[in-house]
Amino acid sequence: MKLYQIRKGQFVYYNNELHKVYGVKPMYKLSVHLIKLRDLTQHITNAASVERYIAKENDSFIFNHKVYTLKNNQHPQAGDFILINNPTPDTLDNYSLNEIEIVETVDRKGVVTSDSNGIKHHEYLLMVPGRASDSHPIDYKDMVNMAEEFIDETGQHINNQLTPKLGDIYKKVDSDILIETMVVAIRGEGVCLGGGLEVSQDELSDLNKWEFQYNAFDT
Repeated sequence: MKLYQIRKGQFVYYNNELHKVYGVKPMYKLSVHLIKLRDLTQHITNAASVERYIAKENDSFIFNHKVYTLKNNQHPQAGDFILINNPTPDTLDNYSLNEIEIVETVDRKGVVTSDSNGIKHHEYLLMVPGRASDSHPIDYKDMVNMAEEFIDETGQHINNQLTPKLGDIYKKVDSDILIETMVVAIRGEGVCLGGGLEVSQDELSDLNKWEFQYNAFDT
């Protein structure tokens, strides 16, 4: 990607992972400044090393160690995150492409965020917590460590999850008690979790039982 095509706020892939451009400084050799969405770490690179991605409804990704799915068919509530994907700010507003803000109030015309920006409903996608079963994961450009997809006899997609690896943090979603645990060992098809629990890889890939959060060893 040439430098003149890169703009602040764009989503890009760098080292195969999803980042956001937070600055471009053409006078420097490493001119593109990035934030990795998974853990909000900062990185510096050049234009040739990134590839742009345009976020859309039903994409899912990890932001600050938590998984979200983008939706535009429901309005947010106070405290929800939104992704501003279609910014048309008024003169006194101060927001731009792909900013992520927290909703403070909601009315018929739009929302007001904690940064005091008034954002109309058509300007954003709601970040719904969790990875919807029919979502399109965009954490990686090429989904490395991806388990093989299983297709039933009607041709419908059944499973498309990351293969568990050491350090992965999972949250149990079919329990009233908050349980987050880490993968500490993998033995064949069995996965050993913190606390002495062992489950199969199939069970850990069941979105109705477990939800991947992040990898504790990612940097």
